[in-house]
Amino acid sequence: MVMSILWTGMVAISLIAAAALGNGSALSAAVPKGAQAGITLALSIAGSICLWTGVGKLLEHAGITGKLSKLLRPVLGRIFPSVKTDKKLENYLSANVCANFLGLGNAATPMGIQAAQRLAQGQNGRASDELCKLIVLNTASIQLIPANVAAVRAGLGCASPFDILPAVWITSLCSAGLGVTAAWLLGKVWRK
Repeated sequence: MVMSILWTGMVAISLIAAAALGNGSALSAAVPKGAQAGITLALSIAGSICLWTGVGKLLEHAGITGKLSKLLRPVLGRIFPSVKTDKKLENYLSANVCANFLGLGNAATPMGIQAAQRLAQGQNGRASDELCKLIVLNTASIQLIPANVAAVRAGLGCASPFDILPAVWITSLCSAGLGVTAAWLLGKVWRK
């Protein structure tokens, strides 16, 4: 409901501004271009999500997610204590984290959803501390190689699409660290 109001307000402001400034023809030319760009983006994202979901399933069936889980077990065990008793959750979380490390948010999403569903089981509609931490980590994912961003930059003509690496490393580490810390602190406060 709120998004509908915001969207309608933005469209109304655009129409009023275009009429007031005499840019009605520019607006009418931009509308079909924007719609076409939106459809193209939606189809490319859908294709990418399908591809990476399939790759995730292949990794799971090949046993690679199990090996990744062993590597990430010490860190994941501290953040998500449930992984000690749920191997599938551990596999989903490790695949999600690895996809986020590579900057493949589209690939991380299906594994993150499956991990969230496992964390939400038996919670009676309440978000557990672990589920909140997962959402925070997915939102502020640590990226070592921002593949999607680099691909977009290269597609738009950037000569060196990976020159953003230091900034990405610093901001993603800070945001993920602060986010998990905030989720942990709020979890302690809410329990009291």
